[in-house]
Amino acid sequence: MIFGRSERGKPPVEPVTLKILVAGGFGVGKTTLVGAVSEIRPLRTEELLTEAGRPVDDVSGVEGKHTTTVAMDFGRITLREDLVLYLFGTPGQERFWFMWDELSEGALGAVVLADTRRLEDCFAAVDYFERRSIPFVVGVNCFEGAARYPEQDVRQALDLDDGVPLLLCDARDRESVKETLIGVVQHAMARAAERRQAVTT
Repeated sequence: MIFGRSERGKPPVEPVTLKILVAGGFGVGKTTLVGAVSEIRPLRTEELLTEAGRPVDDVSGVEGKHTTTVAMDFGRITLREDLVLYLFGTPGQERFWFMWDELSEGALGAVVLADTRRLEDCFAAVDYFERRSIPFVVGVNCFEGAARYPEQDVRQALDLDDGVPLLLCDARDRESVKETLIGVVQHAMARAAERRQAVTT
């Protein structure tokens, strides 16, 4: 089979569709990540930050941010002819976390985006997926000018289990995001295989 197309005379392949969440703190780059990789025009539910929200919207470290996701971001990417990912970006602010349970229904796995300038902002997402046994990877979003830290230091700061993949990514770069999403799928499939093996032994 040639990548992206069926062999001549064969019926089209019915793709497997998988749901992936993109989570993390406010202003970490979730909307940017979905937009960078989506092959359709992404659905965004962004609203302008207002004076009324100033007391609860912590914009320290992201002072240039003027909008926030209030429900979700949605995009789609075809990784192979037979594999399509639907991406759901979760809202990062605490007052919209009630959406997470609905968005996580049926998800294969998740990317938790982390900003080394504000690592504590992704603690809630890490905790959420750990408690629900949803496989996830941590993608350290490499912002321009952000300090780089050794992987072990970031792991320790986030209190990550050794089995959770930690990946460097650039939420603005399509190829970088694709590699991160492939990492999520591989990790989730490995976790599923481990669970099946545990049941049969």
